[in-house]
Amino acid sequence: MAKKSRRDGFMIQAAILAAAGFLSRIIGLLYAVPLYQIIGEEGNGYYATAYDIYFMILLISTYSIPTAVSKVISQRLAVEEYKNANKLFKCSIIYVLVVGSFTAAITFIFAPSLVVDQSVLCLRIMAPTIFFSGLLSVFRGYMQAHNTMVPTAISQIIEQIMNAVVSVAAAYIFTMPFRGGVDESKIAVHGAAGSAFGTFAGVIAGLILILIIYMRRRSDILDKVKSDVNTHEESYRDLFKVIFLMVTPVILSTFIYNVSTTFDMKIYWSAITHKSISTSDAARTYGIYSRQFLVLINLPIAIASAVSSALIPGISGAYSKGDIEDVNAKLNKAIRTTMLIIIPSAIGMAVLANPIMQLLFSGTDARAGYALAGGCVSIVFYALSTVTNGVLQAIGKVSDPVKNAAITLVIHLAFVIIGLNVLSASYSLAILVGGSVVYSFFMVMFNAHSIYKHLGYKSNMDIIFLRPAVAAAIMGVAAIGLYKLVYHIFIINMPGRTAVANAFGLLISILIAMMIYAFLMLRIGGYTEEQLLDMPKGATIVKAAKKLRLLK
Repeated sequence: MAKKSRRDGFMIQAAILAAAGFLSRIIGLLYAVPLYQIIGEEGNGYYATAYDIYFMILLISTYSIPTAVSKVISQRLAVEEYKNANKLFKCSIIYVLVVGSFTAAITFIFAPSLVVDQSVLCLRIMAPTIFFSGLLSVFRGYMQAHNTMVPTAISQIIEQIMNAVVSVAAAYIFTMPFRGGVDESKIAVHGAAGSAFGTFAGVIAGLILILIIYMRRRSDILDKVKSDVNTHEESYRDLFKVIFLMVTPVILSTFIYNVSTTFDMKIYWSAITHKSISTSDAARTYGIYSRQFLVLINLPIAIASAVSSALIPGISGAYSKGDIEDVNAKLNKAIRTTMLIIIPSAIGMAVLANPIMQLLFSGTDARAGYALAGGCVSIVFYALSTVTNGVLQAIGKVSDPVKNAAITLVIHLAFVIIGLNVLSASYSLAILVGGSVVYSFFMVMFNAHSIYKHLGYKSNMDIIFLRPAVAAAIMGVAAIGLYKLVYHIFIINMPGRTAVANAFGLLISILIAMMIYAFLMLRIGGYTEEQLLDMPKGATIVKAAKKLRLLK
């Protein structure tokens, strides 16, 4: 029973974060549609340019705090050192107050040196968000250390809802004075600034909510601190050292792992200035890459991020006890669960790339569909690298992700720099997308080597990768065939209503494709009874599958 409880606990926490992450990405995708109509591809390009710099600074300052705080505090909670855990929490708050305020000020002051002129206003509006994001990150990490992902999940959803509402409203309000004018670029610049204000409002909303949740639980947490009879009490000096030694390599790893997009942006704008292309056209191309392609491929990757976050406390505790078998069991379950969803998602998005882009971004450049179709393989690689990064950090091998990401970044930058500077501007989008594939692939290879070295872990290629890939490939063929059939039926009966035909074609093909994939996975043994029981309503699914003779 205890074993089942631990298994369910991990799966439940992972499911909570996955659901919240996926819902947050869906909300982000949905609000990107009206935002695109307000500020256009050019405005998206300016916003993405500012956001890439903002995100890079966030990575350096506070982004990795939840991972670091979760790890160091969960280690002390595992041995009931509640006083030390609480003191670590206080040290973390002081750390982000100092670092967050400094980096926010630097970002605001030096914005003109960091981005193109059209993105300066946007970046300056984002600057204070860095400070508040740090505080939000500490509280999320503290809650995760207590093996409860609910506060993080709820705050993520609230943050994204507020971001969506304010981004669209502010973008519309900010652009109103310039509508009907001759200079469309002013709409793009001020619309991007309005969207940036939404990012700030979202973080504030998430912080307020998680503070309310913390205050409700604070008395219970302090009761445990008061009841702590452990004689080993660490000094604040030692605890600050622990945070610094843990946070620094995690920051370096996360920074290098995620900063490739920021480097791509800087290299892109530098290379494009030497080519015969206008600033507005260059912004449109970068907007397709950053605000359409990357937004869509990040949608399924949210699942891998959730699994990684849920893994850290459990794997950290198991590894500290020397239970390598339990560590590998958790890792195997995490990768298998992730691939069951990621592989069909990648294939589905690849075969339906153009219809998806036209549904979400009506009238967008045809290149957007080609970019999504060509770059979907990176979804699988990014998902695997996200999970393996989390495992390496959880077992304390924080230098490995840093080294692996650094080597991968060099390979990636060489590809992008050569491609953008040698080839003509018409190939720039393909080079950016290709760079994502190159980066994600090599990151997986290096991380896999590190995990094998430290844990001796070997994945079951047949069960984890081959069977889902076969089922997903058949599903993909069926999905594109169904889409074309439904689309043509609607066009014949409703001439000229291409948008309606596209929407219904996608809806029906996706729903049936999901059922085909589930059926095939059961037939070829891709799902085990244990896996199904871990899912919501698992017992009902198992009972139905056995009745249909799809599960032995």
